[in-house]
Amino acid sequence: MSDRCAHLSSAATQRPNPSSVEGCEDCLAQGERVWAHLRICTECGHVGCCDSSPNRHATAHHEHTRHPVVRSFEPGEDWMWCYPDEQLTA
Repeated sequence: MSDRCAHLSSAATQRPNPSSVEGCEDCLAQGERVWAHLRICTECGHVGCCDSSPNRHATAHHEHTRHPVVRSFEPGEDWMWCYPDEQLTA
C-alpha cells in the first residue's frame, strides 16, 4: 500500500470503548455464539463478526451506518480495514 487513505489516517488515533467484550453484539442479541473473528468499528465501538463468520455483522454494520473503518478485535492483532477504499493497514 503506497498511500494510506484518509479514513485509515483518521482512524489510527481512534480507540472507542467496545460495545461488547463478550463477542459479536449482533450474534449475542440473536442468541448465537458462532463467529470466526471479531472486528470493532473505530467510530462507535460496535463489535461485529468478520466476513468469514456466517452472519458478517461487521460488514453489515458498515453498510447500515457507513462508518468506514474497522480494527481487528482479536488478541495480538492491530490492523485496520477501510471499507470504502478497500485498504488494509497493520
